[in-house]
Amino acid sequence: MCGILGYVGPRQAAPLILDGLRRLEYRGYDSAGIAVVADSVEDRVIDVRKAKGKIERLAGILDREPLAGTVGIGHTRWATHGVPSDANAHPHTDASGRFVVVHNGIIENFHELKRSLLADGHVFTSETDTEVLAHLVAEEYDGNLVEAVRRAVRHAAGAYALVVMSAAEPERIVAVRKVSPLVVGLGDGETFLASDIPAVLQHTRDFLVIEDGELVVIDAAGATVELIGGGVVHRPVLHVDWDAEQAEKGGFEHFMLKEIYEQPAVVTETVSGRLEASGEVWLEGVGFDDAFAASIEHLWITACGTAYHAGLVGREIFSRLLRIPTSVEFAHEMRYADPLVTAPSLTVAISQSGETADTLAAARLARSRGSRLLALTNVVGSTLSREADDILYTRAGPEISVASTKAYSAMLVAQYLLALRIGRVRGVVDADLSERIGRGLHALPGQVEAVLGDEESVAKAAIQIADAQDVYFIGRGLDYAVAMEGSLKLKEISYLHSEAMPAGELKHGTLALVTKGTPVIVVLTQGAVYDKTMSAVQEVKARGATVLAVGYEDDSSIGSFADDVLRIPRTDDLLSPVTAIVPLQLLAYHVARLRGHDIDQPRNLAKSVTVE
Repeated sequence: MCGILGYVGPRQAAPLILDGLRRLEYRGYDSAGIAVVADSVEDRVIDVRKAKGKIERLAGILDREPLAGTVGIGHTRWATHGVPSDANAHPHTDASGRFVVVHNGIIENFHELKRSLLADGHVFTSETDTEVLAHLVAEEYDGNLVEAVRRAVRHAAGAYALVVMSAAEPERIVAVRKVSPLVVGLGDGETFLASDIPAVLQHTRDFLVIEDGELVVIDAAGATVELIGGGVVHRPVLHVDWDAEQAEKGGFEHFMLKEIYEQPAVVTETVSGRLEASGEVWLEGVGFDDAFAASIEHLWITACGTAYHAGLVGREIFSRLLRIPTSVEFAHEMRYADPLVTAPSLTVAISQSGETADTLAAARLARSRGSRLLALTNVVGSTLSREADDILYTRAGPEISVASTKAYSAMLVAQYLLALRIGRVRGVVDADLSERIGRGLHALPGQVEAVLGDEESVAKAAIQIADAQDVYFIGRGLDYAVAMEGSLKLKEISYLHSEAMPAGELKHGTLALVTKGTPVIVVLTQGAVYDKTMSAVQEVKARGATVLAVGYEDDSSIGSFADDVLRIPRTDDLLSPVTAIVPLQLLAYHVARLRGHDIDQPRNLAKSVTVE
């Protein structure tokens, strides 16, 4: 969840690091800090500036108390151990101030380590697990920083990325990856470290992706990658073709709105080159053969949050099209359960970042039990993509807002493509059905564009919801899956209490909470259960609810019961989740805007959940 930046080169480090940290704000944070090796050659010291709150507070401190030096590290923290405070902000130093660290993740045995260090006379100034690492490195140092770091991390249990800098060896930075992501950016006479590629994309397009269990040393000339246990690693350079402007707001007030409007392009990109007009599908990175596709007896989907909701749509897609029993499991539940995963099965692990700790653990569990693992992710070179047997990239591009929108849509489209790929082999999706769905997929970008063209109607509807205390979302089948994601978007950024349920579940308890004026949002696109869902709408209307519906533009019945209708273009019912979610994303955005909240960085949340 935290952001890491490091720099070694000829330029002043602090401004570069501060800019990079700003580009990592999407990961969520509660404090920020920078440490720089001072320029003074006579008496090398490390100067630290850090502060609770947004990066702008740190920037103000740096304006008053500048840092001068060409080697430095920086960090944005999301609290796990110790409350957000100036003292608990990273970077952390040992008692001498000559060893400084930043760290993402959790040190699981830090209490034990801290007790031992306290007994040896070490003095701590924070409540964090991270500070333990600074003291451990200082304790182990005998003139070689790399070996000190190597020995220190042998004592530390957990999942983390650690970056270490020392006044004793001021020309280099040492970093270790144990699960949490870390990349190296290679410049001309300068080298960068970061927890995510967009942080330094404006400076270089050449990267080394550091793997789990590796140590990297950077200096101005480049980087050396080794195993933590010893041994040089030869890693090819990854060249990134992203346009740096993708990571900017592009004239929109918020990243979230920009990313909502990028969805037509994202859907196009996800389908591009993968789907023929005939419905034939080619998925680069998906390497299983026809024999395996024909042999699948069970399909598992595991994910968290928005990715889980995408998986709910996937379950309907795979069950309906492939007639394969499909289970969708929260990754944090699956990893501690005893799931009946066996071969021959396919597990689809969905994660925008490819670094979600719970999803990685569940995916590893499924694979250990003989299931073939397919990674559905947005990030090239992510841990999930490297550990999977097959990879299906969503091609959504960098997503900055914590509340996911375009990545979710891309996850849906990718699952349709996967279903077509498997269905043609198994003989359950014939040429006519494949061509029909293929036409529908190619039409989706224009249909999403049409929904976006009616944003004004959504903004007006938001006014009726902004002052509510409770909001309920209902739907059936695929509409229920969309309702789940719509409800999550609303609660994430507006802080309204919101919950979603199948429409038929209302009468089993929740109807008692529906009173005059209670907003109920219904998604109505599934013809097979349309009448049943309309019955639920009539039930809440009879109790005075204010009903906002999402329905097809040619649905003449829905207006008789709903107080307001957000219209979407008619499409195949199976594909409707891609268009139906868009007005709900916009609704959440406009409600949050009316309520005056921080839309791109909602409280207590982070973009990439890399700890359990």
